[in-house]
Amino acid sequence: MPTNITIKGIPDDVYESIRKKAELNHRSINSEVIVNLKKAVQSKPVDSSQIIHQAKKLREKS
Repeated sequence: MPTNITIKGIPDDVYESIRKKAELNHRSINSEVIVNLKKAVQSKPVDSSQIIHQAKKLREKS
């Protein structure tokens, strides 16, 4: 069963950004927040050593 939470003290600029994104994506503000929370929680950590390795390979090709 879904859980409800209340978020207090959202800065005005953050709220406006969420509101605009929700409008662009044809979602409610609540749905937009859930989508963004899912992305944040499910994202994989950045492997900086892999990025450096790829950058070195690209530099060698130049």
